[in-house]
Amino acid sequence: MRKPCLKARRFTPDRVREKLIPKANGKVRRLGIATASDRAVQAVLKLVLEPIFEADFKPCSYGFRPKRRAQDAIAEIHYLGSPTRNYEWVFEADIADCFDEISHRGLMDRVRVRVKDKRVLALVKAFLAAGILSEDGVSRDTITGTPQGQILSPLLANIALSVLDEHFTRKWEALGPYWTRAKRRRQGVPACRLVRYVDDFVVMVGGSRGDAEALRDEVSALLAPVGLRLSAEKTRVCHIDEGFDFLRYRIQRRRKRGWAGKRAVYTYPSKKALASVMAKVRSLTRRKKHRTLAALLRYLNPVLRGWCTYFRHGVSSRTFSYLDHFAWWRVVTWLRKRHHGLHWGTLSRRYLPNWQIRDGAVKMFRPNKVAIERYRYRGACIQTPWVSTA
Repeated sequence: MRKPCLKARRFTPDRVREKLIPKANGKVRRLGIATASDRAVQAVLKLVLEPIFEADFKPCSYGFRPKRRAQDAIAEIHYLGSPTRNYEWVFEADIADCFDEISHRGLMDRVRVRVKDKRVLALVKAFLAAGILSEDGVSRDTITGTPQGQILSPLLANIALSVLDEHFTRKWEALGPYWTRAKRRRQGVPACRLVRYVDDFVVMVGGSRGDAEALRDEVSALLAPVGLRLSAEKTRVCHIDEGFDFLRYRIQRRRKRGWAGKRAVYTYPSKKALASVMAKVRSLTRRKKHRTLAALLRYLNPVLRGWCTYFRHGVSSRTFSYLDHFAWWRVVTWLRKRHHGLHWGTLSRRYLPNWQIRDGAVKMFRPNKVAIERYRYRGACIQTPWVSTA
């Protein structure tokens, strides 16, 4: 039977097919796979909602927004932690099951503030309440949350979590201009800056550890109306000299080489990020997974290139060299196992000319050749395509 037409206002979304993806910590990530027609309607709905809310979103939010990316969030943390700003204490927060626990009522209340069209509101509510079809074929209703992996979900999550952006922006503006803010910091008044990438965020605190610890209850109270809560295990306060992981980067302030007594903030790939890409390389270079070297390189090169492109703006030279050494020897070991009876001299002449691994026109991507380039901090200068008229 043909699905009711959207134009006739009788559109009803289908249940979302659930796919469980295992996570590194032993838990699972629940992804929602919508039908093709539902994805098309969500894309249209996103075109309607995004300009409205994007005009009001604050500059401290970077995830799934036009002209913004993860490197902008890392650059802001680097800027705030460096002299002469010296935001030394970090409130590193983790929201427990953000996409699964967003309150439908709290989210719709925030949507209604800016959207008055009842047809649009009804569509958003219908997608939130569409229901789930689990992997074992059991259907269940969705009382809370928005399925992760859908076109509309990142925008809805940003709308719900913008309560944090607005709160910390008000606190920052209340400190006044630069000279007033600096004076108040000397008097012991803390200054806080939020840096958020969807449900991952940190608060940089210019003050004491106690000021950072006090943010736990403050943030919990802000998240309660939208049905969210902080993870007690993963939420912590640390000093920037201890270092912390954010968006797969390790961020830490250290003594600067060649500069006596001076410190600088360093950003480089985290151990988990390096272990993840090494596991992918190890999986791709198993003995019987590919028939030819060219086939192996066509799968391996995009993995190495994408990983290095993401981390090339950090202090990653030594990490890239280590990854290059690891990947090179994995491929060479694969070659020797694949061509077990082939002499090393013949193998090197055929596949390792000038110690560069290649098979015909396909050449192995070398991470140690990637140029390191510091990402430029853009601050609040990132222009949004839309301007608020409210």
